[in-house]
Amino acid sequence: MSTPQRKLTVYYDGACPRCVRDRERYEELAGAQAHTVCWIDITGRDDELRACGIDPQHALRELHVADEEGRVRRELDAYILLMSRVPRLRALAWLIGLPGVRTLSR
Repeated sequence: MSTPQRKLTVYYDGACPRCVRDRERYEELAGAQAHTVCWIDITGRDDELRACGIDPQHALRELHVADEEGRVRRELDAYILLMSRVPRLRALAWLIGLPGVRTLSR
């Protein structure tokens, strides 16, 4: 019996059509794993974002994901964390996490 994964929290712009499409695509790829991610629309939540240590303006430009312990990852680290939850994307997450590839991916 496997231990259930704790949830990640993804902060996304629900007013951004591309961001909404990206979320839908992720959930489609994640399938049964989609429930391990909690999506928070950042629209109008500046105080909540600041309380989590996230600059609201940066949140509009960069992906922010809080891990199971509440640590906020951003940009490429956030993508790697999120992608590593999806079996179909896990190898890609590993690949872009490699030192040389990571440098090029940024």
